[in-house]
Amino acid sequence: MEHSHGTLIRLTKLTDTSWIVHWFTDSHGLIKTVAKGARSPKSPFAGKLDLFFDAEITWSRARSSELHTLCEVSVTGTREPIRGDYNAMLLSGYCCRLLEQAVERDHPEPGLNDLLRRALDHVATRGASVRAMQHFEHEMAKNLGISRERRHAAPALREILGGLPPQRAQLLERLSPAAEFPVAETESGDLK
Repeated sequence: MEHSHGTLIRLTKLTDTSWIVHWFTDSHGLIKTVAKGARSPKSPFAGKLDLFFDAEITWSRARSSELHTLCEVSVTGTREPIRGDYNAMLLSGYCCRLLEQAVERDHPEPGLNDLLRRALDHVATRGASVRAMQHFEHEMAKNLGISRERRHAAPALREILGGLPPQRAQLLERLSPAAEFPVAETESGDLK
């Protein structure tokens, strides 16, 4: 059995009763687990698996695949305010997707784990903004060692990762300072 603290970053339907749960953990990095029967109302996982939840988790490592079996979940934080704001959900999802593009499975990344938690906590308490998105990109680029300048973070990430998650364009449009004058992005990733 393996144990770690993790943040739930994605849920995917596996069967009518089970989920594939993606976690970014302290000690194992990005992992995928199967939560068997979790979609059933009588499941021991009921109410414990939702996007951006922090939890202490226990899983049984798979011998021949990257899909481990989730055994126990003890929720330590829910970041409930994110669920009430579409922009906050969009930005939080963008941060998780960007992180998934940048890391290898089962490889600890303490700096990125801390960055993700701080970003999600910020969005939960202060809401979504272009500045928060750009700060996350800048800190991620610095952590990966690809760019130290804020204005070069998005283009550097785009180049290294082969693109950025599609939510970025929608975030720029929705979070522009004046909704009637949406922010446009140049090819280099800078704002017009």
